[in-house]
Amino acid sequence: MNPYTLVRPILYRFDAESTHDLVMSGLHHLSDSPKLLDLAARVEQFDDRRLQVDLFGRHFTSPLAIAAGMDKHAVAIPALSAFGFAYVEIGTVTPKPQPGNPKPRVFRLPEDHALINRMGFPGPGMDAVAVNLHAMGGRGVFALNVGPNKERVEHASEDCLAVISRLVEFEPHYIVVNVSSPNTQKLRTLQGKEALHRLLLEVIEGRPAASSSIPLLVKIAPDLTERELDEIVQVVTDLSLPGIVATNTSLSRPDGLHGDVSGEQGGLSGRPLREHATRIIARIHHITNGKLTIIAAGGVFNGADALDKIGAGATIVQTYTGMVYEGPGMAKRVKRQMAHALERQGIASLDAIRGTGYRAVR
Repeated sequence: MNPYTLVRPILYRFDAESTHDLVMSGLHHLSDSPKLLDLAARVEQFDDRRLQVDLFGRHFTSPLAIAAGMDKHAVAIPALSAFGFAYVEIGTVTPKPQPGNPKPRVFRLPEDHALINRMGFPGPGMDAVAVNLHAMGGRGVFALNVGPNKERVEHASEDCLAVISRLVEFEPHYIVVNVSSPNTQKLRTLQGKEALHRLLLEVIEGRPAASSSIPLLVKIAPDLTERELDEIVQVVTDLSLPGIVATNTSLSRPDGLHGDVSGEQGGLSGRPLREHATRIIARIHHITNGKLTIIAAGGVFNGADALDKIGAGATIVQTYTGMVYEGPGMAKRVKRQMAHALERQGIASLDAIRGTGYRAVR
């Protein structure tokens, strides 16, 4: 039994954003306690050689990471690492503090294992994140997701460069330019071929020398036509970026949603995106002949979900909504499920299924 299910009814007495803040506050306090971190790491440890992956020159014992949006302000990297996640993608970080969109702005669809959010990049700004990263003292691996303040989308490259310059000293494993959140007005216009090429080129040419060896990626939306997706991949390959994060939340509403709040505005995440995100990953892998590193997000709740993403071509699989519903202990369960599935089928490593179209038995 998942112990988190005992706590969940209590947490659900609060609205979705307040619950998130409570959980992150708890993980923040856990991050400040070496004894509790050690205990969590021992209880939640699960390693299996079949799950090992290499990402941009770093070795990880598993492919399961935390997507951007969970630890927006970089307060819980040690705790999430202790629970068994490979790393945490923090952010989206903007240069200046901003409140985000009016509340309420996060809605649960428990019948659909989904969320809708219209957060709008709320956060304390890059200086406060720098303070938090300094307090983490290098414990745990993190990646950096960057974006512009809402009134400066037209100056997105300047804002992204400001955040990169401010936080590069903390050595993020990679940097993601977020052009795909549906909750910041005009942001998704930056996914257009010419606009994206210009933005990424300005970031590449303007980035500080200290960040030149850090891989630069872009995060894309699921709401793209095949032509738009192909154009984005062409820009990424033309500029020799090593990877892409697929995908962000969706503005579409698939048929069959049951949640009473399914009509709320914002980005849909969770299980309804699972198959569509997997198809996008497979297309990226196909049109690049597997030469582009893909970091997958969208509907990852269990080991089968993660294996499907890797079978489509992903190297790393991220979760956000899955952890909201399953709790931080999901990492151990997902890794165990993955290892058992590979063992049953006599598969020696994730490399053996990556990009093959492998689908897990459910």
